[in-house]
Amino acid sequence: MSPAAAVGDDQTYALIGAAMTVHRELGYGFLEPVYQEALAREFTESGIQFLREHALQILYRGRPLSSVYRVDFLCFDEIIVELKALRRLSPVEESQVVHYLKASGLRRALILNFGTNRLEYKRLIWSPE
Repeated sequence: MSPAAAVGDDQTYALIGAAMTVHRELGYGFLEPVYQEALAREFTESGIQFLREHALQILYRGRPLSSVYRVDFLCFDEIIVELKALRRLSPVEESQVVHYLKASGLRRALILNFGTNRLEYKRLIWSPE
């Protein structure tokens, strides 16, 4: 099982475009909640379907655990979008999102980092081997 760079698609391009608009408007230096609120507004204005602070149920042997993961956004009912406001992304952030994909059974995710002078993003596809 390993994450792989995603082949481009219209949905992730729309999400990245919305994030670029937010970054162009706000720049870097704000805390993550500011970008999350601004991105939610941009998603709404762009007609992007999303759920904010969506809880992912974790199953163990087919039964739900009381623990849940909470993702920043679930877009189009199938893409996890996780926001960061860091100087640099590390393997820790990617690992976090891979766990979200494994727990949810979803295949696509997008990490958006607003903490640099240019928007940084990473697209992931989870493909169980």
